[in-house]
This record gives sequence, C-alpha cells and structure tokens, in this order.
Amino acid sequence: MGDSVTDPTVMKAGRGNGLGFRPFMRWLWGQLTSMRTALVLLFLLALAAIPGSVVPQSANSAIKVSDFAANHPTLDRICRLLGMYHVYTSVWFSAIYLLLFISLIGCIIPRIISHAKVLRRQPPRVPARLDRLAAYASTTTSVSAAEVSRRAQQWLRSHRYRFVVDDVGSVRAEAGRHRETGNLVFHVFLVFLLVGVGWNTLWGFKGTSVVVEGQGFSNNVTQYDEFKAGAMVDTDNLTPFSVKLRKFVASFETGKVQRGAARTFDATVDLTVDGKTQTRDLQVNHPLRIGSTKVHLLGHGYAADVIVRDGEGKVAYSGPVVFLPQDGNFKSVGVIKAPDARPDRLAFQGFFLPTGAITADGPTSLFPDTLNPQLYLTAWYGKPALETGVPSNIYTLDTTEMTQATNGKEKARFVLSPGQGYKLPDGKGSIQFNGWQRWIKIQVSQTPGLPLTFLSVLLSVVGLCMSLFSRSRRVWVRTIHGDDGLRVEIGGLDRSDSRSGAVDDVNSLLAAVCGDSMSGNIEEDQS
Repeated sequence: MGDSVTDPTVMKAGRGNGLGFRPFMRWLWGQLTSMRTALVLLFLLALAAIPGSVVPQSANSAIKVSDFAANHPTLDRICRLLGMYHVYTSVWFSAIYLLLFISLIGCIIPRIISHAKVLRRQPPRVPARLDRLAAYASTTTSVSAAEVSRRAQQWLRSHRYRFVVDDVGSVRAEAGRHRETGNLVFHVFLVFLLVGVGWNTLWGFKGTSVVVEGQGFSNNVTQYDEFKAGAMVDTDNLTPFSVKLRKFVASFETGKVQRGAARTFDATVDLTVDGKTQTRDLQVNHPLRIGSTKVHLLGHGYAADVIVRDGEGKVAYSGPVVFLPQDGNFKSVGVIKAPDARPDRLAFQGFFLPTGAITADGPTSLFPDTLNPQLYLTAWYGKPALETGVPSNIYTLDTTEMTQATNGKEKARFVLSPGQGYKLPDGKGSIQFNGWQRWIKIQVSQTPGLPLTFLSVLLSVVGLCMSLFSRSRRVWVRTIHGDDGLRVEIGGLDRSDSRSGAVDDVNSLLAAVCGDSMSGNIEEDQS
C-alpha cells in the first residue's frame, strides 16, 4: 500500500520521524489506488447522488427550483451554498467522480501488468513434498512412466489444464488462469461504464413536448415542455429539424375479453430536415432518427377544441386544449384558460371523457375511444391579472383571486357534447365545444454515451461470470521407480477462496493414469 514511516529511506528523506514529500506522495498514491478506497468512493458517489433526486434540479425544472426556494427559504440558502440545485455538475460531486476514476485506474493498471506476466509464466515446478498438499494421492502401478505421462497429458488436455512436461517426466499443470482475467475485465469495463455515464451526463440531453394533430414541433429549447441537458450541450445549436403531426390513430379491443386494451398506436408525421420534408410513421419503440438525435413516441391523449368568448362577445381563446389521461379509459383532466378575456378573465376546469357517463362515483369514461365524447366543466372568473413573466403550469388552475360561477346558489357545472355551447351567468361570457383532436407526447433525446454504457455493462457481466465460474487450480504428477514397481504421486492445490474440487480432480486423474493397473493400497491426504 504505502511506505512505512520506519523505512530508513523515509527517515532520511524527511526530518525527524516525518515523511518527506516524495515518500508521502507515494504513500498517498498507494492509499488512493487501494481497492478499499475505491469501494469507499463508490459508496460516496451513490450517497452524493441522493440529493439530486430529493432536491429539485435547475437543469430539470427551473420552476420547481423557484417554488422550492419560495416554500423553504432557510433550506434554499443552504442548498444554494452547497450547490444542491445542480448536484451532478457541482464541484464536490465532480471531485468524488474524478477520484473514483483515478482510484480505479491506478488500481487496475498494476494488476493488468502483473497478470500479463503471470499468463506468460509456466506452471511452477513440482514441489519436493507432494504429500503436504491439500489434495494428494499415490499408488503403485505396472504402467510405464512414458504411458503415465501420456495418459496424464490426455486427461489434463480434456479438462482444459495448461501443462508442461519436465525432462524427468514429471507433469505440472494449472487451470483457471483466466479467473483473474475475468476480474480485470469486470473492473476495466466498470471504468468504461463510468466514462459512458459521464459522457451522457455532460453531452446528452432529453426533452419532452406535447404535439396536437395539425400542429408541429421544432427542435428548439423554447418548444419543450420539459428539457434536461448536460453542461457541455450547446442548447443554441441543437440538431435542426421539425415534426408536424398529421394524424394519430389508436385502436382498442372492443370484445368482451380485454375490452379497452390498446392494440395499435400509429402517428403519421411530416419530418423536415435540411429543408426536405418526408412523411414518416412514428410508433412506440420505433423512434425517428435524425443524426444522433432520436424522437420517441411516449404517450397520447385527447385535446378539446373550444372557443371562449368574454363578456364583451369577443373571442378570448380559440383552439385545442390538452387534457391529461388519468386512467385506462382515458378519463382526462384539463384547464381552459382565457386570461385576456374582459371585463373578467375566464377559466374552466374539468374532465374530457371519450365515452362519457354518470356513475355512482360521478362522471367517468367507460371506454378509451371516442364513442360518446363529453366535456364536464366548472367555470371561474376574476379580475385581469398583471403579467409577471413567471411561467405557470398550463395543466393546473390557481383559483386565488378568482370566483366560481354560480347559478343562483348552486355552482355552475355543465356538460357539453361536440357542437354544444354554454353561456355563463350574468353575461360573463360563453364557451363552445367544437370537437376533439388527438395529441401525442414525444421525447427528443441525444445519448452519445449509451452504446459505450451498454457495451460496458455487457462485457462487465461477461468478465464477472468468467471470474465467478473459473476454478483456479494446480496439479502435479510425479513418477518414482521403486523395488515394488512404478510409484505415481499426484498432488493438487485449489487456489480459489472456496477450496473444493481439487481432491476430486486428483482422484480422477489418478484413476485415468493408472486405471486397472493400480496395485497395493492407494494413499490419500485430503486434509
């Protein structure tokens, strides 16, 4: 590991009993590159990643960070001081990551050099006292020494032993040399796995967006609903392309068995790259590929096409509004906002039901397809709000400083089918339900380190299996001429931590070498 402080060279290099600079650095390097330190750093890396999943990250959602700061001012000061809002690019997380790299590399390289020498080395010579080995057997036979050697080589070759025959006819063999090879392969590709993860973290990005039929998406940061990018991603120079959703078709099982189960999802899109437009099919698990960028289909739902008029009769909002599915029958919730309505701003919240019905639990959908589409809504109004520039969630409604519309003493709740409208009480305005459209949720991502990560995981598992299932053993065969015939001695040594099987190999080899020609008593030492 490192130099002892009692080493004369260390005593000479330093003053008194202290370490000199070079011995200290050598000791420090030994500590850093030890397997114990690597395991500690790996544990610290996992521990350091926990705040990234607990505290909102600015790379994921700036809105969540600002909400967390407003709700927890004391924790906000601590988090900003420690860099908790950008954990994976913070100095302390990067320091642990880099130290783990250095530790693993510094630990692996000397082992690779040492193992390369071992692979070129021949099995060790026959020990003087084979009977002192953990596995030992001997017998007297009438077979010649040359025949014993030939049979031993044949058995060793069939059991994948590497062997050498000495000048005196003794055989030395070993198996399981690649146990350490598998161990090194596992650790080497563990390093490459960390490289792949770091590559993805720094140069990769992932974003999602909802696209309604007839509308499009351009690969620009402002077009994303959610966007997460690595520190080295140039968000101003993303791969230029655009996608327009022409039509989305979904089919569901209508039979009694598995009724409502999804059968097909198929989106027809116009993909424009470098000024050239192609019509493509986008399906689940079949992404569009634009260079190193992929476009995946994640989900789908319904958007209600509405027109909202304010109290002055002017159109305050017109177009599709996305409703988010809540169950397998696509009972969907959503909010229709008309902040520019006058004299009062208007908002509606409620459900879109593809196959609407009233049950004991209230409004619900009986089937995921649009057999009886309905809107169940409540209305809200309030004074026009000042524009603050702070982004808000389009799927939720903040009813602060708003009043729910009522019909007398009852809250105004109403149901609309396609083509129907509703006028709010007191001339506050109206809403018209024109119909519905489908929307899809796409994910645009770039993961440059994913192939390296996948390959590293695969080869790491291969190396681990090689290490676990290889049995590292050594076997020696020696013949001694005596008055009562040829004496055959076989010794074995199991070099793995779990000492098992060496005795069986020794006995099997002895039986293969001598066969029916064994005479006298067989001596064994299986201690």
